[in-house]
Amino acid sequence: MPLWAYLVALVLVPLLGVVALTGAIVRSAVSESATAERAEAAVQAVAQLDAARSGVEHEVVPVLSATVLLDPALSAMTGLPPVMVQTQLAQAEQAVVQAQRVTDRALASVPAGSVGAWAAERALARLADVRAGSQTRSLSLVETYRGYLAVSGLLLEAQQKAAAEASAQEVTGGTYRAARDVELLAELTQTSSRVVPLFLGSQLRLDGTEDSDLDWRPAWIAYTDAQRQLGDLSQPALAAAWDGVRASAAVTAVDDVLAARAEQDTAAPLSIERIAALVNGSAARDAAFTELLDTAVAGAQASAAADRDAADGRRTATLLAGLGLLLTAAVGAVVLGRSVSRSLGVLAGQADQVSRGELVEVEGGGPREVRTVSTALAAAVASLRRIQDQAQAVARGDLADSVLAEPLPGPLGAVVHASVRQIVSSVRQREELQSALAHQAAHDPLTELPNRAQALQLTAAALSRGRRAGTMTGLLFVDLDGFKSVNDTHGHAAGDDVLREVAGRLAAEVRAGDVVCRLGGDEFVVLVEAVDDERALVELAERLIAATSEPIRLAHHTVRVGASVGVAVSRDADTDADVLFVEADTAAYRAKRHGRGRAEVFDEVLRGQLAERAALEAAIRSGLADGEMQLHYQPVVDVTSDRVIGYEALVRWQRPGHGLVPPDEFVPAAEESQLICELDRWVLHEATRQLAEWRSTAGLAQDEPEPTIAVNVSGRHLADRRVVQDVADALAASGLPAHLLVLEVTETVLVADPSAMDNLATLRALGAAVAIDDFGTGYTSIGQLGHMPVDTLKIDRSFIGSSEPGHGDLVALMIRAAHTFGLTVVAEGVEEPEQLARLRADACDQAQGWLFHRALPAAEAGALLQPGVPAPS
Repeated sequence: MPLWAYLVALVLVPLLGVVALTGAIVRSAVSESATAERAEAAVQAVAQLDAARSGVEHEVVPVLSATVLLDPALSAMTGLPPVMVQTQLAQAEQAVVQAQRVTDRALASVPAGSVGAWAAERALARLADVRAGSQTRSLSLVETYRGYLAVSGLLLEAQQKAAAEASAQEVTGGTYRAARDVELLAELTQTSSRVVPLFLGSQLRLDGTEDSDLDWRPAWIAYTDAQRQLGDLSQPALAAAWDGVRASAAVTAVDDVLAARAEQDTAAPLSIERIAALVNGSAARDAAFTELLDTAVAGAQASAAADRDAADGRRTATLLAGLGLLLTAAVGAVVLGRSVSRSLGVLAGQADQVSRGELVEVEGGGPREVRTVSTALAAAVASLRRIQDQAQAVARGDLADSVLAEPLPGPLGAVVHASVRQIVSSVRQREELQSALAHQAAHDPLTELPNRAQALQLTAAALSRGRRAGTMTGLLFVDLDGFKSVNDTHGHAAGDDVLREVAGRLAAEVRAGDVVCRLGGDEFVVLVEAVDDERALVELAERLIAATSEPIRLAHHTVRVGASVGVAVSRDADTDADVLFVEADTAAYRAKRHGRGRAEVFDEVLRGQLAERAALEAAIRSGLADGEMQLHYQPVVDVTSDRVIGYEALVRWQRPGHGLVPPDEFVPAAEESQLICELDRWVLHEATRQLAEWRSTAGLAQDEPEPTIAVNVSGRHLADRRVVQDVADALAASGLPAHLLVLEVTETVLVADPSAMDNLATLRALGAAVAIDDFGTGYTSIGQLGHMPVDTLKIDRSFIGSSEPGHGDLVALMIRAAHTFGLTVVAEGVEEPEQLARLRADACDQAQGWLFHRALPAAEAGALLQPGVPAPS
């Protein structure tokens, strides 16, 4: 194939790209046109569906009026004389016929296959059933009322979908804003036409219309909210038109009546004359809103049509431009190819010789570009000759030849030499970086000791070697004592210095082959291989404790920390690294529990405790799943009046084969794992459900401030980011108002975990109250109360029942301090009348204890809210 043909083909490649680009632009224009057409159709559907829905909702009033006037009992309630009843009945029936014609025409105007066609078809079918039931009186007044609202709701849903589809199309900004204006005005017409029928239902006091779905106030709120949203109208002319409509007498006459009635829950029903005036005014108002919506729809349709026309124009122009460019480029490519091919033929022959290793002299003529290529090829040949000379020197083994030290002429030579040097440097840097990264991944950055992941790998490798050699492997879990106080007193920088010093001391005490690792925080492990007996490990642990307990000198202070050490030894071939870590950790926990500063060996007792704990956790999980958990409720009474004003929910476990298990026998086990979060979640749902049921049975209103329900929330659950959603879900599922839920937490959680404080603040923002449980047993000072997100202070029973000197004054001080910060005070564990008398004298707010009631099953606790149940003595 001749060279010019290749050149033509080379030029045609980008031309094909031009063709592809032109096609893409055309497709984009077609897509934009189709999008604009869909937006226009959706906007049109909004108007058609709004007309249909408005017709349905305006049909409700005359149908209800006719139904009332046909019923002697209901017509008597209107107070109209019989002659007037007949006159009104004739007018109502005529209005029904006219309204039905308007509705039918509106539904028939929705084209088949359009956005709202499905809703129109369903509405016609349902409307026929409602009309037939109303005419034959097989439907009650409320059923007829609900039937029309259901049809209206169907059309409302379709209208909202159509408005959303119009706004969702990828159209120009102007069309999007116009579609958004249509959506806002459609929302206004929807809410406005729905308010008056619902209001009339309440005025006629129809049986069964007190349900929340027929309450007219939510519709009134939605209508006023829709009015406020019209402040976002994007089109100035439309906004000005809305200002005029909003200030018109047709709107203010209806809105003033409804606004006044919304503020007067107990106002007497309107007279028939005022109701008729309201109905007529509503029709005028809705007509004004509909006219405004029609204006917005026309504007949006015009904008969408303009977008479609613009897209069609771009498509045509792009096609014409692409075809012209393609034709011009093809002709130019043929001419250029033929003119250049001759010059390039000579140059190609020379290049072919060079490619075969013949370093010939390159000469060329023709166009400037061809001459430039010839010059470049000649320079390349010269460089190749230099490379040839260097290669010959290397082949001779003459590495000292000066030619090797000379770069190739020009920037290329410098780049080649710099590249070689950079490659060597990069290889060395990569090796150093790989080594550093491997070290960082396996070591703690603070102490340079192996980290947890590396410790597990080292332990696994040591166990494997021990199995092959038949020797035992030991693991010492070192947990520092008093490290938190160093951080709290001297700051985290001092704590880091202490950790580095402890790491050095531990490393100095072990053998050369033993490994010290830092797991994180104040926890270390020591891996010991080829263990002869446990006694050697215990002696090492005692040396580590002694070394750690020596004073540590910091920059400005001298501090002391201690250590509790757990010792675990691999006793069989099945022991793996994770198991050995758990055993050593468990032994360290026992060392801390037995007084700190000591070593404990993991033995069969601990092994049995671990197995028991695992079995207990499995049983708790099974109990939650099988419904074995139940709640008892201890009443909380008002100290002044002895009234039951709340309950504390206390979990019990009806465990098969064990009877009723108190919480102190299984809750601590749950708190050591995520099980406590599942248990808390179940208690939240059950307690809120039970209180909502009691309040409903007792006939208490939603805004009644009591009784409340208090639920204990564990520190682990409170620190979990999901606790806020768990509380919200429980309140939503039960329907209990948030202000009736009290979340009880301990002082330790509030002081130790900042995330718990943040979650508590969020829960209080939801409306739930927060109480500090067992106050006085932790580390919270009275002065901290003013800065904590709490509402209630619960004084621990150990202070209430104490006869020690000063405890009574301390209780009085707690009460006064809590009241100073605006907190409610609850006394726990009140068991004697003298204690109650003292609490009354100290102005305590609430109390709970056996003097009033023990924790009761749900049935007995709920009975206390029923009238006639005696107050506790």
